Amino acid sequence: MRILHVIPSIDPASGGPVEGIKQFCHIYRSGGHEVEIASMDSPETASGVAFPAKVHGLGPGIGTYRYTSHAIPWLRKNVSRFDIVIVNGIWQFNAVAAHRALSGTGIPYLVFTHGMLDPYFKERFPLKHLKKVVYWHSFLQKILRDAQTVCFTCEDEKILARQSFSHYQVNETVVPYGTFGPDCDTTVAAEDFLLHWPELRGKRLALTLGRIHPKKAVDVLIQGFAATLAGDARWRLVIAGPDQIGCQRELEALALNLGVADRITWTGMLKGPLKWGAFAAAEIFVLPSHQENFGIVVAEALSCSLPVILSNRVNIWREIVAYGAGFAGPDTIEGTKASLNRWSSLTGEEIESMRHRSRQCFDETFNFRVTSRKLLDTFERVAQSNPRFRSSVQNASSHSEQGAPLT
Repeated sequence: MRILHVIPSIDPASGGPVEGIKQFCHIYRSGGHEVEIASMDSPETASGVAFPAKVHGLGPGIGTYRYTSHAIPWLRKNVSRFDIVIVNGIWQFNAVAAHRALSGTGIPYLVFTHGMLDPYFKERFPLKHLKKVVYWHSFLQKILRDAQTVCFTCEDEKILARQSFSHYQVNETVVPYGTFGPDCDTTVAAEDFLLHWPELRGKRLALTLGRIHPKKAVDVLIQGFAATLAGDARWRLVIAGPDQIGCQRELEALALNLGVADRITWTGMLKGPLKWGAFAAAEIFVLPSHQENFGIVVAEALSCSLPVILSNRVNIWREIVAYGAGFAGPDTIEGTKASLNRWSSLTGEEIESMRHRSRQCFDETFNFRVTSRKLLDTFERVAQSNPRFRSSVQNASSHSEQGAPLT
């Protein structure tokens, strides 16, 4: 297959979808497929980011909507080279541009909503939701209706998506999602991480990793930590991630008021071996998010045999609990406190057992080396609606049969 991903930005700080596409690229390459990326970034930005596929910067996209007048003309000129188009995200201009460019071409597309239809946003931001209702009826309803399929990364995400808007007509598919795990020696990476933050050596580390954003409930985590693990002088909380919207200062003030500012390390965004080193050095990964459709960082933690504490608003919490790879509770201070207290009551033997189950959960549920076949099957099924792709498959099959030895 020839695959085109259309995404608002390939900036790693924009969150999980970018990391997910990077993992997809490895899957495509191992299967002999070709992939290119169209982003609303400027050409200079696109060329400045290391990415495992060719990236076309069609911007610079304006504002958070990422509008650029170059996107539709480029897509109309180039989509005929591809068998399938994958639209990542729904509330920015890349989705509208892809829909308009593909109209009437016969080239199928699918959409990953990346949790953006979760009713959490309607409940948390009612005024912004009114704007989205207008956008839904003007553009997005048609975009999702016309997609060959809309992909969800777990059953919970699919069910929740039905609750946000009326006239919801979507061909739904749940596809496996995850990661490949660490690509380095995690023992060496952990040592490097501790060399960067030597005050953490010999401590018990609770780690959270991701954008510092109200949705991630970092304030809830700080308050939960202050009321539980912070009572033991050996514990430290590591908060790793970019301060995208400038709320770290407020969170630092909260920690100071609670008397735990000196027990928290803010690392900024971690990438590559330093990220894997943080996972490897930690004792527990904590993500009390108010909304998370999947959470690639959760799968990454599990791949490092790191148990996780989640809120039940992280849509893969059921799988975690079923494997005994961690705890889940409400996305509240009390819910987080309860899970952290459960962790602090475990024996060393129980912790080691949970570490084993965490890796097992990753290997059987979230490891792309195991689950990627189903993902590719979904994409190939969608591509079958493209007459050119069907013809190329038939020709390849015919040539293979003609060249086969007679029996």
